Amino acid sequence: MTQQAPPARRGRLFVISAPSGAGKTSLVKALLRRNPALRLSISHTTRRQRPTEEPGREYYFVSVAEFRALAERGAFLESAQVFDNYYGTGRETVERLLAAGSDVILEIDWQGARQVRAAMPECSSVFILPPSRAALEERLRNRQTDSAEVIARRLRDAAGDMSHAGEFDYVVVNEDFDRAVADLERIVAGRGEDLAASRAGLAPLIQALTRGSA
Repeated sequence: MTQQAPPARRGRLFVISAPSGAGKTSLVKALLRRNPALRLSISHTTRRQRPTEEPGREYYFVSVAEFRALAERGAFLESAQVFDNYYGTGRETVERLLAAGSDVILEIDWQGARQVRAAMPECSSVFILPPSRAALEERLRNRQTDSAEVIARRLRDAAGDMSHAGEFDYVVVNEDFDRAVADLERIVAGRGEDLAASRAGLAPLIQALTRGSA
């Protein structure tokens, strides 16, 4: 009698969010380099493509009309408007990767993360914080991709974004880049209990970062 193979392992979904400038994209890229079995779900966006980006690598760049048509068809697992642009995660792509046994990273904002947690409560969610507001401003200016007006708006909105850190399962503080990548690796490996969003000592940092967000 032929022995049946065990059912394929379903992949795990990790949702990673952060305020603009906290280093999320760089951290995720480093995490993927160290863990090649991880798969990054590429989102759709209506924002303008930056010079260093390629379609299908960082994002699928679409027009507002194309994005709205996809949304009307229910093609997105989550979607959100951030500043003047729309972002959305393709539902079919994520489901296919998970069903194939791949662990998947979603790099999205807190609004999208809330939608994903509602649709897939088994996911693990991570919020990345800067070590201080001054460090966040410095990183935004050093990026040299946005105008002074856009940077000022991002800084105003960052405090509101960071006030949602407590909704996530884990919080990683990106003070030392290598340590932050190692923290993400531990979370993916199931060893990140000490990085829980509810851990002692994190509240004062969040209060300092979000002061004036109301």
